[in-house]
Amino acid sequence: MSQEQVAGIEFLPDDDGRGGVTVMMDGSPQSHVNLADPGSLGFEYIADFAAVIDTLPAGPLGITHIGGAGLTLARYVNAGRPGSPQIVLEPNAELTERVRRELPLPRQHRIRVRPADGLTGVAQLADASADVVVLDAYAGGRVPAELTTVEFFTDVARVLRPGGTMLLNIADEPSKAYLRRVYAGLVTVFGQVALIGTHEILKGRRFGNCVAIASDSPLDIVALRRQVARMPFPTGLRDGVQLARQFAGSAAFSMADSGQSPPPPPLKGWRVR
Repeated sequence: MSQEQVAGIEFLPDDDGRGGVTVMMDGSPQSHVNLADPGSLGFEYIADFAAVIDTLPAGPLGITHIGGAGLTLARYVNAGRPGSPQIVLEPNAELTERVRRELPLPRQHRIRVRPADGLTGVAQLADASADVVVLDAYAGGRVPAELTTVEFFTDVARVLRPGGTMLLNIADEPSKAYLRRVYAGLVTVFGQVALIGTHEILKGRRFGNCVAIASDSPLDIVALRRQVARMPFPTGLRDGVQLARQFAGSAAFSMADSGQSPPPPPLKGWRVR
């Protein structure tokens, strides 16, 4: 596949000859897809999402994805848990059309893409209709402010079945000023929260992504730690008392007091792992 760019959308083939493609939007990497190997996830945080999903009970899962891009995680779930009904909320219809055409979905999938933003799309979903909701939505490299408020998390909790799980891809500066407020909202609405990230990000050594896990039921921390230990890069998990102590006194975002995630640093020399 040759490099193509239309209206800020690029599909960049990997240079290792293995068939992987990185989906770019306005110069920012959105997804990594390998049609021949849906287990090739590319980005660390997507591998973290997959690791958490792998700890959930066997069989099909109802998953709602807020943010779609190349549909990497949806393809992974489809391959590992055939028959899983999945809804993807992706407002960029042009991007979805390009992905469908150039990176087609496998036969007999149950992935449905809706041209809606996260706030609108989640509001239209039925109560208790999902086992997992995944938030991986960025606009201009930043998480939209309306998607990390207590009000939005409350609507996600409505959509989740009892014991369901919310997963979030959150990027922040080393200070974690943004993450601490997201955590405050999650713990207020769900009660149970954990974080997965590389050690250098968890320790505040650089800008980067953490995956937050939230549920109204106790998380399987033992299983999560086993998954984290299998990661090919140094990764850690924080939960419970650790997070409560680290983020003590944090105020949750609300619709009246919201904020985007901080802008990412320049991409200079960016590569898929």
